[in-house]
Amino acid sequence: MAVNRARSRATGRSVDGVSTTATPRVRSGALLAVVVTVLAWASAFVAIRAVGASYEPGPLALGRLLVGALALGAGVLVSRRWVAPTAREWGLIMLCGIAWFAVYNVALNAAEQRIDAGTTAMLVNVGPILIALFAGLLLGEGFPRWLLIGGGIAFGGVLLVGAATADTDSADVLGVVLCLVAAVTYAVGVLAQKPVLRRLPALQVTFLACVIGAVACLPFTPGLLTDLAAAPAGATAGLVYLGVVPTALAFSTWAYALARMDAGRLGVTTYAVPPITIALSAVLLGELPPWLALVGGLVCLVGVGLSRRR
Repeated sequence: MAVNRARSRATGRSVDGVSTTATPRVRSGALLAVVVTVLAWASAFVAIRAVGASYEPGPLALGRLLVGALALGAGVLVSRRWVAPTAREWGLIMLCGIAWFAVYNVALNAAEQRIDAGTTAMLVNVGPILIALFAGLLLGEGFPRWLLIGGGIAFGGVLLVGAATADTDSADVLGVVLCLVAAVTYAVGVLAQKPVLRRLPALQVTFLACVIGAVACLPFTPGLLTDLAAAPAGATAGLVYLGVVPTALAFSTWAYALARMDAGRLGVTTYAVPPITIALSAVLLGELPPWLALVGGLVCLVGVGLSRRR
């Protein structure tokens, strides 16, 4: 047992289900994966806002997932790594695919037809609070002090952004509800994905969840064909971008990091997404948030930094 524990500390893996300290190489790889994920997901909010003028929410979700599944499938073929899932793992993967890849994407696309990209990103980031709480309760990750402090501060930043945009014409009740639906399904997807990543390769899990999400969205096929025929080339290029970068690439880097980090701590890092989204929206879409929203974004970043303390 002592030999196994020494070996586990060297590799950053767990023994008897107990997490051990990762090596600097593992930590740096996970950190790079988080950075890629955050930047890609921030760009997704802006792309969805732009592409949504030409594609309805359901067809956009289906098109994005089909492109993502093709890209991920190619990656799985190249990697040649495949582990047969157990019945329990199949159930969790299906829950992740339906909740996070299907329902989340449709709800998010519909929300962004009513609310600007920056505000949507802020509201959806209620999800990490749910992830941290339920990971502590259901996955045995506990409630580290700095995680709670950082998460609370970051959530305060979200509230500032919400207060800053409450008096604008960019939000409505249905849009807010759709954002909350996206936040809940985001949290459910992460919590379902985490246990599966203990044994299965991250790329394989992401591919399977994406395929399941695409299958769940197949009823939107007629709408996708109609939108494809009428959409300008730029909008379709945006759809392809959403499938390749924020879906295939970013969900894979997220799964890579999630396999090496606590779900609660990793979830809080996505509070960095809203301020980046606000900056991109201002530059690319001309959507300038109120000054209080900018302050809220900075508070989010401070919370993220504090949550990373040990």
